[in-house]
Amino acid sequence: MAFFSVLARLGSFSATAREMDVTTPAISKRLSLMEARLGVQLLNRTTRRISLTPEGETYLTHARRILADIDDMEQLVSSALAAPKGLLRVNATLGFGRSNIAPLISQFAKRYPEVQVQLQLTVNPPPLSEDAFDVCIRFGEPPDARVIARRLAHNRRLLCAAPSYLAQHASPQTPNELAQHNCIGIRQGDEAYGIWHLTSAKRTETVKVRGSLSTNDGEIAVNWALDGHGILMRAEWDIAKYLRSGRLVQVLEHWQTPPADIHAVYPQRLQTAARVRTFVDFLVQAFSASAPQAEGLRPKNCGSL
Repeated sequence: MAFFSVLARLGSFSATAREMDVTTPAISKRLSLMEARLGVQLLNRTTRRISLTPEGETYLTHARRILADIDDMEQLVSSALAAPKGLLRVNATLGFGRSNIAPLISQFAKRYPEVQVQLQLTVNPPPLSEDAFDVCIRFGEPPDARVIARRLAHNRRLLCAAPSYLAQHASPQTPNELAQHNCIGIRQGDEAYGIWHLTSAKRTETVKVRGSLSTNDGEIAVNWALDGHGILMRAEWDIAKYLRSGRLVQVLEHWQTPPADIHAVYPQRLQTAARVRTFVDFLVQAFSASAPQAEGLRPKNCGSL
């Protein structure tokens, strides 16, 4: 598995031979023996390049995960203080992952070069039942008691609109008045589309909102709100800078919406994995001093952590 992982990473028989200090024919023979034992072709070979077959993709995915588990087991058993290593698969939403998680992964990779990080951004969070990711960045309540969820930051959903929109339409004074406004819809996750829940003291209102624009991308929705198209419900981490600058104005500010705290979620079986534990600790520290109300949306630079 380690041999095939190196071959797939380098994409060349000769480069793999140099890496492993053997001859190129030895690499070719070793691969042929693997394929003969498995009864499938793992690589497509041409005179110029090699590429993974579907069977090779499957083998590589599982091989990397197994090798990472072996590394974790050895570190756990030996109680070594060695730096974490192995494959770390991370999932986050498109906008938040691009603007907040990706820069932190860049810093993490510089500090822990033996960890191979794969970041995948998706519109909707993947099911936790699938063994597709090691760490998922989620908003709201922890989704499943069978997983571990560490809170990275407090976060609120706020209602807002551009001053230009509010200049043409009176700002709503009660949740029921939202039904008379153009509300920008975001279709994400399993949440009921167009249903907004607002609470004040012990009173809760559920409003069915409508609007001429909807999207599955939060960043697009924010831009539409900035252009004056209507009222938007969005996480504070995404809009705090616009509220501070005045480009967006909060409406119904005395009403609270469902919480959107940011969590790092991972399976219980990975709680002792060095690569996962170190990465989540890194995120917790990065977000700990980052409050949108006071110091901007993005976590502080983690170089001094």
